[in-house]
Amino acid sequence: MSRPSASPERVRNSLIDDAKTCLKKYDVGTKYSHLSSNKYSVLLPLLGKEGKLHLLFTLRSEKRDTLISPVVGFIDHTFQAQPNPDEVKSVFLVPLEYFLQPGVYHQNYVTHCGHHVIIHCFEYTNPEDGVTYQIEGLTAKFALFLALIILGKKPIFEMEFNLSDLISSSEETFLKLNKHATSKL
Repeated sequence: MSRPSASPERVRNSLIDDAKTCLKKYDVGTKYSHLSSNKYSVLLPLLGKEGKLHLLFTLRSEKRDTLISPVVGFIDHTFQAQPNPDEVKSVFLVPLEYFLQPGVYHQNYVTHCGHHVIIHCFEYTNPEDGVTYQIEGLTAKFALFLALIILGKKPIFEMEFNLSDLISSSEETFLKLNKHATSKL
């Protein structure tokens, strides 16, 4: 006798519950809130779709020389974006696993303020409309970090994070630029 497969809703809820459990292990709360007066948060909206977690992206501009904290939020799978066209050019989903096993990827190495930095560059072609998007810089670094936390697997490319010690390696990585910026004061 064959078992009935889990409903899409049950699979989605399980994915989200598992992701929340992984994220709780790495929540630093307000540990770094004292580091900069220029603070911003970036929402990393996750949703379960077709048995996988996806990140929702918008094309926008990134601010420089600020402390930016990633904030993970979960949105309902039925969410339909209605962006203001004056602020957001497009909205698209990327499977979270893509940031560990991308179809098209390259990286650049730069030295900034005496620190060696890897700039991750993901190229993602949306299967729904065929449009190709570039995901790079801090957005790519946050997406990669989120995939490492939730999926717990090593990517197919070189990275700056140590999978067996994500907290320490992420602190080192994300604070490099902030240390330089605050030393100018």
